[in-house]
Amino acid sequence: MNDLELLEFRPEGLYCKEGDFYIDPRGSVKNALITHAHSDHARPGHQNYLCSEACKPLLKVRLGDGVRVEGMEFGQSCKIGNSRVSFHPAGHVLGSAQIRIESKGLVWVVSGDYKPQNDQTCESFELVKCNGFISECTFGLPVYRWLPEDLIHKQINEWWAENAELGNASIIFAYSLGKAQRVLAGLDSSIGNIFVHSAVDSFFEHYKKAGVRLPSTQIIGSNSDQTYAGSLIVAPPAVEESNWMKRFRGAKRGFASGWMAIRGSRRRRNLDKGFVLSDHADWKGLIDVIEGTEAEKVRLTHGNGHALSKFLQDKGLDAATLRGAEMRGEGED
Repeated sequence: MNDLELLEFRPEGLYCKEGDFYIDPRGSVKNALITHAHSDHARPGHQNYLCSEACKPLLKVRLGDGVRVEGMEFGQSCKIGNSRVSFHPAGHVLGSAQIRIESKGLVWVVSGDYKPQNDQTCESFELVKCNGFISECTFGLPVYRWLPEDLIHKQINEWWAENAELGNASIIFAYSLGKAQRVLAGLDSSIGNIFVHSAVDSFFEHYKKAGVRLPSTQIIGSNSDQTYAGSLIVAPPAVEESNWMKRFRGAKRGFASGWMAIRGSRRRRNLDKGFVLSDHADWKGLIDVIEGTEAEKVRLTHGNGHALSKFLQDKGLDAATLRGAEMRGEGED
């Protein structure tokens, strides 16, 4: 067998021959198993999609109602070809999953993106024991260490309150699926009105159906007479430099992301404030999860895995970056 045993890396992505399916593939494939609904993992063009049941409606928002999507409850298993597959909570965003694959007496787990820290807006991470673990390492450097989210929410509310007292609007850029809802869940609505971009609002129905409590919000419309002084606006990063922003002249600008741990990221974006709030595991979280799986083989992807693989090797683990796998910089965090 190859180095990954139950899996192999092809141009389209990770492929399981025993089940004839890909995980988070690119291009166009027959059977795609999807870890979560972020656009760098859930891409259009595949014939059949399988994801967690909680991810299914979010995937349809992203890809359209016409896609063929089936959902599985967390922990439920099914036979696909000569393999048995199950989805387990990854704690990244609502519906995010690790995919467990069992065949020929071996168990491999593909983590997708994950976060062992609990938050109010998604299912809690589940540790899954396995022989082989393919782990993301987006923040796989010792500099990345997260504070508890309640402290970050406190920072956000204090910043908003200071701006509101001066009559300024506050804008926080946060990815529309996951991060935006996480920011909103911690806001103190007594400070002022809360507005959202329509891309953020498109996911609200499914979060509320899942029992996630979010404050009352208003969608930013085309009304040019609307005043935003003292309000907080949550918008996706894609609109940072767009014409859409012209209505908020003089507003204070913030960004919620793990990348804000690096001062240069804040300077490049011309921000007034950066909030270090990540939906990925930090350095300690990655190590704790990887060791907790008790995997004999660990392969790292979605980040610069050299520092982490060296650390794990020094601890006696068979660890390496996944050869040929797509390495990305700033994904949807």
